Amino acid sequence: MQKVEQFIEKHSLIKNNTTILVAVSGGPDSVALLHYLSNERQKRNIQVIALTVDHQLRQEADQEVIYVEQLCQKLDIHCVQTKIDVKTYQAEQRLSTQVAARELRYQFFRQQMNHFQADYLALGHHADDQLETMLMSFTRSTSPMALSGIPIKRPFATGFIIRPFLCLTKEAIHEYCQKHELHPMIDPSNEDLSYTRNYFRKQIAPLLKEQNVNIYQTLQRLSESLQEDEKYLAKQAKNKWQSIVTVDRENKRITFKRQQFLKHPNALQRRMYHLILNYLYDELPKQLTYVHAESFQELLMNDKSYVQINFPQQLIIEKSYDDIQMYFKEATSNELFIPKKLDIPGEVTFSDGSILRASYGKSDDVADEFTHIVTVSIGDLPLYVRGRKPGDRMSWDGLAGRKKIKDIFIDEKIPHDQRDHWPIVVTNNDEIVWLIGLKKGQLQKVAVDNKCFIKLTYKQY
Repeated sequence: MQKVEQFIEKHSLIKNNTTILVAVSGGPDSVALLHYLSNERQKRNIQVIALTVDHQLRQEADQEVIYVEQLCQKLDIHCVQTKIDVKTYQAEQRLSTQVAARELRYQFFRQQMNHFQADYLALGHHADDQLETMLMSFTRSTSPMALSGIPIKRPFATGFIIRPFLCLTKEAIHEYCQKHELHPMIDPSNEDLSYTRNYFRKQIAPLLKEQNVNIYQTLQRLSESLQEDEKYLAKQAKNKWQSIVTVDRENKRITFKRQQFLKHPNALQRRMYHLILNYLYDELPKQLTYVHAESFQELLMNDKSYVQINFPQQLIIEKSYDDIQMYFKEATSNELFIPKKLDIPGEVTFSDGSILRASYGKSDDVADEFTHIVTVSIGDLPLYVRGRKPGDRMSWDGLAGRKKIKDIFIDEKIPHDQRDHWPIVVTNNDEIVWLIGLKKGQLQKVAVDNKCFIKLTYKQY
């Protein structure tokens, strides 16, 4: 197996003095891999442990587990076997049989990697698997990473997943099994053309092999080139992402400037988009498709002052002027302020920790952006603080007539998601006396003989 040896050395797949778990189904690929690594134990001083999974989907499964256990005894290799309830998990999670089986299988692999503190999980994928995977990706994916096929090595649990046999054809693996009299089990479902992979294996792949006898080497080189390019671009995107994106970890919210995002090449924009989604979602929703990516790009290019789109699991993406915000609806309360009475003296504390205090004052008290001396009649009391309502208007010194609160927010370029939560102080007659931090109102009528001065102070913490 000099070809495998060269492949391992070229890609630095296995270091000496390490622990390797091998996923063994009982089929030719995994059996040959287990046998090969068993023979490498002394040379590399590695510990090899076999993992086998009974998916409880076929009658032959029990025989396959027995075969793997007997092979491990013959090779003097420790074997860990488990049964997984694919049908129940499939129904609970609403997944296809293959996806449900894979998720449960990898949960087991991860547990065993942690248990043994293993360095590698070796899988028996080969060159034919690579060919079929890349062909299927060409027909149903637009992601360069998906088109790059099966990775030779990737991080997993306490170490890495490795695939030392990607340099071998299925035919070469069968010859290896015959040479070493391994007699692996054959899964009859591999002949069922209703499975997409089997269809590509039986109907499409042979046509390509006829046109190019070196198709395996060609696609493997293409796979490696695409993965190297993707690794470099992903690193560049991460660097750019960290420099332009602000992360609110407590509320799981992402914000950034639209123009800063758009100044980067499209290749980096696409990857930054995926970095953001991977950060926000604990697990990417299955409903997420290229349509969402296109909607995101359209939002960035939209010249309207405010645009909002909805992603799966109530992820909201907002464009307000040049500000982009991405957050989950549940994480941000969208209730309007319920009117709260403002006692004098007294205070109101808001959900963000800010405080509005009220006390009796004097006409010559000093005011600033967050301090307002309100002149009111006794009949205007008590004061209340609330959120905006449709049609809200206010007046202030020097303004002819009254102006809509909505228009003030637009003029001041207040982000759309903040407008419903902006505190407004009103009189007992619901006349606005202070749009806090923005405009200080002037009441239409104040009785001279019943006039008093209220000092309002707003503090953010």
